[in-house]
Amino acid sequence: MRRLSSATLDALPDDVIRPAYDRAAVRAGVVHLGIGAFHRAHQAAVFDDVLNAGDLRWGIVAASLRSPRVRDQMAPQDGLYTMLVRDGSSERARIIGAVQRVIVAPEEPLALLDALASPHTHIVTLTITEKGYKLDPATGELIEHDPQLAADLASLTRPQTAPGYLVAALAKRKALGLPPFTAISCDNLPHNGRRLRNAVLALAHRHDAPLAEWIAEEGAFPETMVDRIVPATTAEDVAALAARLDVADHAMVKTEPFTQWVIEDRFCGPRPEFGAGVQLTAAVAPWEEAKLRLLNGAHSGIAYLGGLAGIEHVHEVLALPAARAFVEALWDEAQTTLSPPPELNIALYRRELMARFDNPTLRHRTRQIAMDGSQKLPQRLLAPIAARLATGKGIKALSLAVAAWLRWQAGQDDLGNAHDVDDPLAGMIAARLKGAGTTEERVAAILRVDAVVPPALAENGAFRMALTRWLAMLETQGALATLASFQGEI
Repeated sequence: MRRLSSATLDALPDDVIRPAYDRAAVRAGVVHLGIGAFHRAHQAAVFDDVLNAGDLRWGIVAASLRSPRVRDQMAPQDGLYTMLVRDGSSERARIIGAVQRVIVAPEEPLALLDALASPHTHIVTLTITEKGYKLDPATGELIEHDPQLAADLASLTRPQTAPGYLVAALAKRKALGLPPFTAISCDNLPHNGRRLRNAVLALAHRHDAPLAEWIAEEGAFPETMVDRIVPATTAEDVAALAARLDVADHAMVKTEPFTQWVIEDRFCGPRPEFGAGVQLTAAVAPWEEAKLRLLNGAHSGIAYLGGLAGIEHVHEVLALPAARAFVEALWDEAQTTLSPPPELNIALYRRELMARFDNPTLRHRTRQIAMDGSQKLPQRLLAPIAARLATGKGIKALSLAVAAWLRWQAGQDDLGNAHDVDDPLAGMIAARLKGAGTTEERVAAILRVDAVVPPALAENGAFRMALTRWLAMLETQGALATLASFQGEI
């Protein structure tokens, strides 16, 4: 079967939305680090909107910092791919043309540096996951023993990390007399702009103090909040789309109608006139906090409890009345720790979230959400737990979600099926838990992982008791019975 490409665009069905601009006339004003499904369904679609509106300065050069997989999917398709927007029984197909080139950084490091240092590049966006910033979650300092970061600390001739590429490119721009670019983290991290800035400045200081000062004075690292559910694409998805389009698209993504990008209005150079779905604001933190503690916090609880019960998809978990009651209770707890902006109606937001979780066409897998839990729990669940304990409030639902994460570390669900614990700290956590023979010892072991649990929270007796109680119930009765017991108590 023919592949999706510039040559096959005209052969697509009439209901498929195509780029309304001349792709040959587009300049690359954006470099994106960490191209994956989320970027293709979120930021790339935003810049595609800008191109469709007639501003052709905002094409994208994208880079994979590790695998050639996405490059190999997109290069035969001239960078084109389909974004399927699914809601219930409806499905809308749109071809995104914003990505002009995909670079595999380990294969072409100098090409990526050239793109970052191009005078046309004004914005750099990143979706590199929490672990890509090479910062210790507990201290915020560079993880100097990380092999890739250690290499970048020694030399930036051929960078290996995202901070390394940014520092090397900014040094090149400074030498060429070019201004810095605006660097925008699009990862689900609290204060993501500050973290990115800290990583870049710390690495720059180790190489060139005047460069670090120039970046600090002239550069910009806006805080952002991104929101769109983008489940992993399956082989069945690719086959179904090929049958519909009569061309094969190996880079397709599927997503929901909802999309949101809140950006701190702090740029150091040109920016596009963003359209619908993008909100510029003076303060991102309240939006970010609400999203992390409501959407992402609930997602983590659903993923671990549903995964332990052997349930594959989010909407299937929410079909259980006890799971639904758990999510509402978690939101009741987390909501009290928020300071939402006036524009954010929390009651409406919760209803919208539940509707999004219920969308059966997304087929969002619990195991996909369960990845990298050690990096996600501090901001999603542990922060609201600490806030509630500080004011004497209960943590029943939030602590159950954390206990489910701890139970997940055993690598086996309630049905006896093994699963990979896909997490950068999996080995260390497994070693800590190996010698823990009782529930109390397992809780004590996890509380000593200060890269995940803040020391002050680890010393809190109420948290320890709640975690021990729920973990014991999960270990002896399983997730479904534990959820039923939880529902009976609220």
